[in-house]
Amino acid sequence: MTISSMSYPEPVVEVAQKSRANGIGMEHAWRTPPDDAASSRPRGGILLSRWTCNDKSPVEVASVESATHHCIALSLKCTSLTFSHAGKTLVRGRVAAGAVQITAPDVRCSAVFESPADVLHLFVGQQVLSECFEDMFGRPHAGDIRIDDPKLVRDPALERLGQALAVSQSEDAAVGKVFTDSVSFAIVSRLVARHFTLADRQKREASALPAWRLNRAIEFIDAHLADSIGLADIAGSTGLTRMHFASQFRRATGMPPHEFLLRRRVEYAQRLLRESKQNMLDVALSCGFRSQAHFTTVFKRMVGDTPYCWKTKTNVAG
Repeated sequence: MTISSMSYPEPVVEVAQKSRANGIGMEHAWRTPPDDAASSRPRGGILLSRWTCNDKSPVEVASVESATHHCIALSLKCTSLTFSHAGKTLVRGRVAAGAVQITAPDVRCSAVFESPADVLHLFVGQQVLSECFEDMFGRPHAGDIRIDDPKLVRDPALERLGQALAVSQSEDAAVGKVFTDSVSFAIVSRLVARHFTLADRQKREASALPAWRLNRAIEFIDAHLADSIGLADIAGSTGLTRMHFASQFRRATGMPPHEFLLRRRVEYAQRLLRESKQNMLDVALSCGFRSQAHFTTVFKRMVGDTPYCWKTKTNVAG
């Protein structure tokens, strides 16, 4: 039996029942809600259930993929496992409490739990995803929403929301239902917002600095190592604003301009220490450091030795 073939009316969020009206049903099979919960689940809503494993020996599990629902898995405790998503190993090792993973419809997952585990599952339909998107962005989403990014998400807010669901108790079933509805929607809304804002950010992300601009920036830096130059000066040498230059420079070199400048200054200092007779203070000032102490701190962080020790070792080796 799959969990995707059922069609039932409101309420939108129906929490799987076991021992109390507002409880979270315990799964007998991984990512498969109890029959009594699944039978009352609406097509477009959210179903909550929980899977626990207390075995100390490895436990191998596999999911029955849904054609219509995303599965949000939130780890309630640390565990060790091997997790495969669509035939590819996604995790091999320890997973911290609070880690979240989303599986899109029609994607099969399997896992081998090597230590006790406690996982909260939210099965989310298109209606909820669409409502969350429209609520977050003020417009309807064109077509179905598919969050196909299986990487683990670490978000303290999601961890707190999941723990709140796991420990929630109320003698009033109506109050309990309102609480689980609210928290469940908060989890889904945060994940929808995260997915689409991240996608937009990646689309807007600057391309790498073209080679000719990069060469011009490096030439400017090398020509002004002894001067007090800033980001605006380096960006200006390439004809770009500070904001555009910094992001493109980072993508081209793997480091921010300030870090690159320090590294060029240290490399120049190494050359002076090898080839000149200047004392440490003169070397520091020649390379643009404001003091010998600052020079020593930066040099040791990047090289692993103080300038004096490095020079001594270099001379001995030479």
